[in-house]
Amino acid sequence: MMQPISKRPVNCICFVDEELNMDALMAAAASGIRARIESLDILANNLANASAAGFKSDQESYALYVSPEAADSPEGTNPTILPLIQNRWTDFAQGALIPTGSSMDLALSSKGFFVASTPSGPLYTRGGSFRFSPLGHLQTEDGYDLQNIEGKPVAADSSKTIEVLPDGTVRQDGQEISRIAIVDFDDPKALVKRGGNYFKSTAPGTPVASTTQSEIRQGQLEKGNGDSTHAASSIVTILRQFESLQKAMAIGADMNRRAVEDVAKVSA
Repeated sequence: MMQPISKRPVNCICFVDEELNMDALMAAAASGIRARIESLDILANNLANASAAGFKSDQESYALYVSPEAADSPEGTNPTILPLIQNRWTDFAQGALIPTGSSMDLALSSKGFFVASTPSGPLYTRGGSFRFSPLGHLQTEDGYDLQNIEGKPVAADSSKTIEVLPDGTVRQDGQEISRIAIVDFDDPKALVKRGGNYFKSTAPGTPVASTTQSEIRQGQLEKGNGDSTHAASSIVTILRQFESLQKAMAIGADMNRRAVEDVAKVSA
């Protein structure tokens, strides 16, 4: 732990000040680099999944951090303030609906999620590209059964075309055979990503309420809501910031080297 400046030899005061400035510069630059790396990870994931139907992009919010030790520093000193990503959140905004012409493609307008049955429990998705399983169950592209309002698989005759009404009713030959579950959450923050366009609820016991605010559009898919052009330009900006922060760290290292050399000269 560094001793107060007043307890150091007088002829070293200037070097201690320089060392403190160097430490603050290096710490701030290192924190900035870490925040930029985290931003690159978020943007890379957004770009990698931009073409996934129903994908929801991730965003970040920033804050400045002052450690408790730095906050209690002596009066007249300047504690180091570090930039960091305070929160990573998912943007659930509606994506554009694109016509595909396929009766197996379904898109949700407004709020709501489809429910997919998985070995680890239900997952929620807005990705509406479905197919028939050998058992005649509607499944996601990953092989998860689509649930109906009773929590069972949506079963149909795979040799015949299905008709899906806006309220989720599934018909074949003019007869209602099932109804797709559309669910929503009071608090979207309770949902965390589980790969691609799937979400899982992190609040055990939280009721999943059926919603009447959503409609299913057959023959359409919802595009991911990320902006690929903006993400690509943001990556360029981040790389430039990363380069500037690296230069700042190089300056800090050079200041450290000079301080050590000057102290050695005074002590000689």
